Amino acid sequence: MISKGQIKLITSLQQKKYRNKEGLFIAEGPKVIGELLKENLELHIHFSSLEGDNMQGICEISERNLQKISCLTTANTSLALFKIPPSKPLQEVGLTLVLDAVRDPGNLGTIIRLCDWFGVTQLVCSLDTVDCYNPKVIQATMGSIARLPIHYLDIQAYLKQSRAPVYTAMMDGANVYDTPLPSDAILIMGNEANGVSQKIQDFSTHPISIPQFGAIQDTESLNVASATAILLSEFARATEM
Repeated sequence: MISKGQIKLITSLQQKKYRNKEGLFIAEGPKVIGELLKENLELHIHFSSLEGDNMQGICEISERNLQKISCLTTANTSLALFKIPPSKPLQEVGLTLVLDAVRDPGNLGTIIRLCDWFGVTQLVCSLDTVDCYNPKVIQATMGSIARLPIHYLDIQAYLKQSRAPVYTAMMDGANVYDTPLPSDAILIMGNEANGVSQKIQDFSTHPISIPQFGAIQDTESLNVASATAILLSEFARATEM
């Protein structure tokens, strides 16, 4: 049974200010919830509409009430609240991915999953990048958010103090397939519409690009998540060579 107070809390967590206030975020579906539990994120409450569900700390809920609190168009079978984990220290080694004003939750969720897949050390987001605990981001990460240190910072200040080489994804950069890529570096990806802002470009030591190979080259640019996948793959390949 779910109370009116719990419904009010859960629906409020769709907004960033209440997630920050309560220190909680929403996860939906057995796959995502199971991954977060496996990584020992602290569970606050767990609702399921499945009879006989024996996962950790289950509270039964009707499908009707689950739909009321779900962030999805069609509710999954379960919804849980987890405590937002404390930030981890910034690392000076390995590959750091920096996002400059990425606004789409689906893109950020996919990028977090890519970072997990390719073993990125940490993700640094500008203060105007979409919140990583947005419910749509959480769904798109499929649990990878539990395995990746994520920081929201003034990225100009961060880049000023860093000594790592800075690789910036730009349309007029050097061909990434001809560029030596170190294991300790910063890779910057930009906003969906405008790319990396000029103030951040000024910190770039190595502008890089993904060349087009099609005979008809009418595509203006790649989706930021797709471009991130290609570049992270190249960094990972270079490290293994």
